[in-house]
Amino acid sequence: MSETVYVLNGPNLNLLGTREPEIYGSATLDDIAGMLEDRARELGLEIDLRQSNHEGHLVDWLHEAQAVGAKGVLLNAGAFTHTSVALHDAIKAIRTPVIEVHLSNPHTREAFRHKSYVGMAAKATIAGFGPLSYLLALEGASRL
Repeated sequence: MSETVYVLNGPNLNLLGTREPEIYGSATLDDIAGMLEDRARELGLEIDLRQSNHEGHLVDWLHEAQAVGAKGVLLNAGAFTHTSVALHDAIKAIRTPVIEVHLSNPHTREAFRHKSYVGMAAKATIAGFGPLSYLLALEGASRL
């Protein structure tokens, strides 16, 4: 097993910092990447952070994480969380542990956000702590 943790981000997360800051905050994905890289170094880990607005990329990257022996995957699938059987099946198909991550708490939001196909397959879910959600998930991944 490598000491690399994949951090996969789904649709619209490239707009963090400007997209609905009252919900998602003002931190950009680059800000989150910097925080994760700093903490990963302290934990003896490497981060491979990616973002795509395309579901198939996320599926391919989950498969890749398995193929390269990644320590774990932090996955913020964005809206695909609530719609993607393909991501659910990809998570179930790999042995690499996946931790679902959300900046906001989906259960306090619209009803359609209360169901998570990703969460049904993931090892754990961390939500509602803003950018700290990613750091908490990294801490969890470091102990797997």
